[in-house]
Amino acid sequence: MDAVQVAALREILAGSEWLRDTRRFGGALRSTVGARGGGLLLVGTATYEPWHLAAHLDDEAAWSGLPELAPTLVRHTVPRSAPAHLSVGLGRVESAGRAETLLVVSEGRGAGEALLERVDGARRAGATVFALASPEAECELSALAHESLTSEGPDGIGLETVQHLVSAAAGESVAARSRAPRRLRDHLTRLADHLTAPAPAPW
Repeated sequence: MDAVQVAALREILAGSEWLRDTRRFGGALRSTVGARGGGLLLVGTATYEPWHLAAHLDDEAAWSGLPELAPTLVRHTVPRSAPAHLSVGLGRVESAGRAETLLVVSEGRGAGEALLERVDGARRAGATVFALASPEAECELSALAHESLTSEGPDGIGLETVQHLVSAAAGESVAARSRAPRRLRDHLTRLADHLTAPAPAPW
């Protein structure tokens, strides 16, 4: 899904509670990361790594001028051949402190006890925790998260689509969020700017 498709979907969902929820969640993420300044840690589960969300947040960080929004992807298993920016293990969650924001993405049966223990420790250390979870995992994560959002939207909208909506909302300015939803031409202008700008470092 590209920026034009996301814009079209947001037009379809305009005025719905679901779009308001994704905007609230993305806006809170942006505000927290910007205010704390310690960076964003993004972690999935042992069976699901949120690659797409990492890439989209990286793009939004470049477009919005908020470098703190570019996430550090935390991985459950790090191959020896992985480059430095993809070699951050779960120990990074354990060391998260007061200035940092942790975004947990859980799909399917749940986050798993090992991750939940680390997230609990990060919260106790002062990190702000956000959770984007499937309905099956929402209860276990919502108890730890300061902000949470279910990854299952209306009419079969699934996790991948929700991640697009959240990353787009996180990249919006406060002024843009206070106006009515952007029209398609606004997104086309933004896409054109992106295509003519130097690309951010690939994941």
